[in-house]
Amino acid sequence: MKIIVTGGAGFIGANYIFYHLSEHPEDVVICLDKLTYAGNLHTLAPVMERDNFRFVKADICDREAVTGLFEAERPDIVLNFAAESHVDRSIDDPSVFLQTNIIGTAVLMDACRRFGNVRFHQVSTDEVYGDLPLDKPEMMFTEHSPIHCSSPYSSSKASADLLVQAYHRTYGLPVTISRCSNNYGPYQFPEKLIPLMIANALNDKPLPVYGAGLNVRDWLYVEDHCRAIDLIARQGRIGEIYNIGGHNEMRNIDIVKQIVSELGKSEELITFVTDRKGHDLRYAIDPTKISQELGWLPKTMFKDGIQKTIRWYLEHRSWWEDIISGAYRVDQPIG
Repeated sequence: MKIIVTGGAGFIGANYIFYHLSEHPEDVVICLDKLTYAGNLHTLAPVMERDNFRFVKADICDREAVTGLFEAERPDIVLNFAAESHVDRSIDDPSVFLQTNIIGTAVLMDACRRFGNVRFHQVSTDEVYGDLPLDKPEMMFTEHSPIHCSSPYSSSKASADLLVQAYHRTYGLPVTISRCSNNYGPYQFPEKLIPLMIANALNDKPLPVYGAGLNVRDWLYVEDHCRAIDLIARQGRIGEIYNIGGHNEMRNIDIVKQIVSELGKSEELITFVTDRKGHDLRYAIDPTKISQELGWLPKTMFKDGIQKTIRWYLEHRSWWEDIISGAYRVDQPIG
């Protein structure tokens, strides 16, 4: 098969490309990425020379570029990882989130329709469901939970999901949607919680924690997420939504303390800062549907995954140090 992976120079997209090429070496993978600040071409260095991999720099909102790529490649499946995804940035400037996450998704689906109703998978987020109370641990998000967004980011992703469902119902486009809990692992941009804490702790810098750090997230190792998406794209029922969760809820403060302990640093580095506007209290995903239908369960326990992640950042300091310094933007095409 021939697969287009959008946003493949980002964290989850790149990890998916590595996973896919390892598991399906007979397939051809084309990465479409605009190389915005979170896209790093150096991340894809391990696969750039492979005969069955191609990188294309373009914006998913650029209808002419997307149409030209589809015409040239005639893909069998499109996996849409491309998104603006940082909540704080969406609060500061929602407009780019609306453009990329909604309009970009529509442009991709229009190309899918034009070139033979190409199979389309939308990578979404559990944040479209809003949050859950801290004092009711039995409550979890299912695929039938109502959408209740808290940020411009989650609103843009929910809008895209609704558009994907509309294209399926109106045009018969073969689609699926996945909504995943918080990911962690190699190649995550160092503005996110876990890599930020690792980088700051290694440099003995303050570890900024929102509020009292009591917000709870369900954490999933990125390779488990990639495996789930691959299963959905190949075996998932058309028109369906699948929740992907790690059954691993943890408070932010506990994760920060664990990172500090693993690195042998002092908890005095932890600094509590003013809470984020509209900060969701708790996310918890019920992955029963994907487990029962596709046989998926997470394989990586958090205690193992966080150790692997810390080890990766220790062994690849130049990767994230170049991002923090801005050097990674100098020798790659600027988006």
